[in-house]
Amino acid sequence: MSLLDKVKTLSLAYSEEIIALRRHLHAHPELSYKEFNTVKYVAQQLRTMGIEPQEGVGATGLVAEIKGRNPERRTIALRADMDALPIQEANNVPYRSKNDGVMHACGHDAHTASLLGTAKILHEVSDQFEGTVRMLFQPGEEKNPGGASYMIRDGALENPRPSGIIGQHVFPLLPAGKIGFREGMYMASADEIYLKVIGKGGHGAAPELCIDPIVIASHIIIALQQIISRNASPKQPTVLTFGNITGFGATNIIPNEVNIAGTFRAMNEVWRSSALQKIKKMAESIAEGMGGKCEVDISMGYPYLENNPELTRRIKAAAMEYVGEENVVDIDITLGAEDFAYYSQVIPASFYRIGTRNEAKGITAYVHTPTFDIDEDALKISPGLMAWMALEELK
Repeated sequence: MSLLDKVKTLSLAYSEEIIALRRHLHAHPELSYKEFNTVKYVAQQLRTMGIEPQEGVGATGLVAEIKGRNPERRTIALRADMDALPIQEANNVPYRSKNDGVMHACGHDAHTASLLGTAKILHEVSDQFEGTVRMLFQPGEEKNPGGASYMIRDGALENPRPSGIIGQHVFPLLPAGKIGFREGMYMASADEIYLKVIGKGGHGAAPELCIDPIVIASHIIIALQQIISRNASPKQPTVLTFGNITGFGATNIIPNEVNIAGTFRAMNEVWRSSALQKIKKMAESIAEGMGGKCEVDISMGYPYLENNPELTRRIKAAAMEYVGEENVVDIDITLGAEDFAYYSQVIPASFYRIGTRNEAKGITAYVHTPTFDIDEDALKISPGLMAWMALEELK
């Protein structure tokens, strides 16, 4: 039996175990940087396989290595994220979240379970490859500043530095069994914009005695969109969205202040920096010109993600070997963000998508929704697929 066939056989043989791991994780979700029980569970599973993890990396993350023959020859890194979201689950399934208001609505339970399966497979075939596979079980992907930055800070990409890193993410727009790739620019940077517009409140029937922060805020929101339409190149994907505005006045009360919150997305670091400066300057200037004041707080988020073309081509070829050319597709860019981008700033990185949609089973909900779920048939493929990618990279 070839090594490829053995990996496929093991992935299928372990699939029920991996699905059970995923269901346990789904039922016991934990928020970003609070993955205390999750990381203990992952460490316990690795030790059961005979793999001793390094805990406390990135605070609530861990690193584990599978060493083949001649382990110093080359190292490749694989990554899974472990945190959940502050969402109340609406699914009526046996593995429904037991933690009120917390849900694995982005598939991180599947990522973690899948990488545990990959570890099990690679550990079993460790006498059949040369080099080392380093697995990063990462906290806090859903919340600034991003757990990846903490993993890097704590040396997860050092001693020795891997030749590259591979990450996967569930994709509910792609049918289970399909794998998606994108070379080059793929995901956006994500910064949080908080504006406090300060005026002078009073009676709604006497606006001349007030400085109306609602009117000022309205002008700011409309004007800032001109930064996107008039300053950004039409060839450069970029988005500015304000999703929250609160004033706490009434029909006849002008409030003292208005708070606005939004997100800025870009796919170029030079433009990102320039645009954020323009947002700050324009918001402050408009408020001042209308007699008020605007305090601008920008929370810098993840950088944009660029998939290393050479690495992506290689793992795409490995995927074609594993699932067949007909099941490998090219996917479009997205203005969604991922802290996996931090790794791409240090070493060659590639982030691919694994299909989890099944319309016949009614599994169609998008990520970050209360009804999100995956077709678990994807977990029959994903552990072996990532193992095979790693093995091909070690060649």
